[in-house]
Amino acid sequence: MSDSGSVVTADHEEKLATAKSVYILYIIGWLLPIIAPIVGVILAYLHREEASPWLRTHYQFQIQTFWIGLLFFAISVVGSYISIYFGWPLLLLTLIWSLIRCTKGLKLVFDGAPYDNPETWLW
Repeated sequence: MSDSGSVVTADHEEKLATAKSVYILYIIGWLLPIIAPIVGVILAYLHREEASPWLRTHYQFQIQTFWIGLLFFAISVVGSYISIYFGWPLLLLTLIWSLIRCTKGLKLVFDGAPYDNPETWLW
């Protein structure tokens, strides 16, 4: 009986580590663009269905963070071609937005709490 308990605990810890990894990959994505966020969103998609309900809220939030962040990034790049005074501040705001979302998500995963509103566009 203790063997099955340890397997469940190890499986649960692995799922927690995956959720934490996705947030960390998103943060690293500002230093290593393209690869880290794409790996993160793929992990979130792969692990979303098998996760417990509270952890599923984090995966849903992470997937939404990727797509909204990509939209904001694209708007910032296009804005930079229009005016550097328009695009760069938008890019900075996107960075701040992303860091707040990832930091809050990481804190909630470490606390073992679900994300209260994973469909929000803010944080």
